[in-house]
Amino acid sequence: MLESYLRNRLKKKDILLMTHIVLGYPSFDASLRIIESMAEAGVDLMELQIPFSEPTADGPVILRANQTALRCGATVEDCLSLAEKVTHTFDIPFLIMSYYNILFKYGVDDFISVMANCNLQGAIIPDLPPEEGREYLDAMEEHTLCPILLFSPTTSQERMRYLASFGKGFIYCVARKGVTGQDTDFSKDLETYLVRCRNATPLPLALGFGVKEKADIDFLRGKADIAIIGTQTIRIIEQVGVAAVGDFIRGLR
Repeated sequence: MLESYLRNRLKKKDILLMTHIVLGYPSFDASLRIIESMAEAGVDLMELQIPFSEPTADGPVILRANQTALRCGATVEDCLSLAEKVTHTFDIPFLIMSYYNILFKYGVDDFISVMANCNLQGAIIPDLPPEEGREYLDAMEEHTLCPILLFSPTTSQERMRYLASFGKGFIYCVARKGVTGQDTDFSKDLETYLVRCRNATPLPLALGFGVKEKADIDFLRGKADIAIIGTQTIRIIEQVGVAAVGDFIRGLR
């Protein structure tokens, strides 16, 4: 279902936009306004991060947003409640992004059942390799949800093909080693990496980590199918405020 949606959108657009927010940052009311602004600005899908105390794939900006949300009392139940509201309000797919400890403590089967009931389309769990995720993968299959697997520049071709065998919807291509929010070199090396990714899977390719301006998205046209905007949106919120989000997203096109 998610893959079909993406392929249909790609018949009309040469690259799609996926945005990322930390639920509960800077508040749940603000999160709803941010989601509304992004949807009105024309994003094609969105990942909703459930805040976690040790988000190991995330850099200092998203880490700070996670810590702020937790300090303000954000809970998993609050996040899932808002997720359910937005999936029934906005006509784009929403994915959950978080870390495996959230699912483990909640109960993997129960969490994924709630995801399905909330009309979420899939999940990005960056610290759960398929070798350790059988329960998660089976539950996602049972509920017809998409486990989004990750490639990185250090992933071998054999490993890419193995990971892709478990993925559905699209593949998340991490642009470089390290955490979110750092600078990415949009160069021939990145293009070569995306060719390797393309050769490993027929699924659409999304590229994240360091995408922050229109020039980056222009570079990715014809090389990736989806550009992922995460840290830069939070910087805009910190520097200018929630009201600036819509104009920032529209400017990326």
